[in-house]
Amino acid sequence: MSPRTVLITGASRGIGRAIALKFSHEGYHLLTPSHAELDLSSNISIDRYVKNLQTKVDILINNAGINRLAAGEECTDEDLDDTLQINLVAPARLARAVIPWMVQQKFGRIINISSIWGVVSKPRRFAYTISKTGINGLTRALAVELGPHNILVNSVVPGYVNTELTQKNNSLQDIQKISDQIPLGRLAEPAEIANLVSFLCSDKNSYITGQMIVIDGGFTCQ
Repeated sequence: MSPRTVLITGASRGIGRAIALKFSHEGYHLLTPSHAELDLSSNISIDRYVKNLQTKVDILINNAGINRLAAGEECTDEDLDDTLQINLVAPARLARAVIPWMVQQKFGRIINISSIWGVVSKPRRFAYTISKTGINGLTRALAVELGPHNILVNSVVPGYVNTELTQKNNSLQDIQKISDQIPLGRLAEPAEIANLVSFLCSDKNSYITGQMIVIDGGFTCQ
């Protein structure tokens, strides 16, 4: 059997890169489009990309996203529109594009990378929390619709992750303060998120669908 094809958005860094490395090591055929190839802020670009795909997608991982910090009263129309487009509309359009092939072959996996800020929230996460709450709703809707076709759809919900962006945006003292708030006492490593994604997409998972699987070291249990 030829290797399954997985499409991963935002695979150039952080969690996305860890997922790409994991799937590459496991022998999958990877599609990791650059921003020039697939601009998630543009529906025209999304439609052009899926139209020009030369292979069918067995697994879709909607990982790319943006997080512009702003409270509700200061969030601009542009910030709200861009966040919803990239974090919610683009994943929905990509899912819609790959579903027909998955239905035809009676197999598919869709993973939406959500966030704990789609389960709980904090100040200045206005647009981000809306978008990640929406992606969890997308997961549930698709899971119900696609279950009869053996297509499993889940949200992976990371907490604080030790990525380059986290290190860039926080001092060592800030990261220590965050770690002190997490029961496990540390940030997640991107590879730990990738391991969960890999399991959910593998044949070992035959019954988990429609779930928001939180991987946050116990942070949201408090």
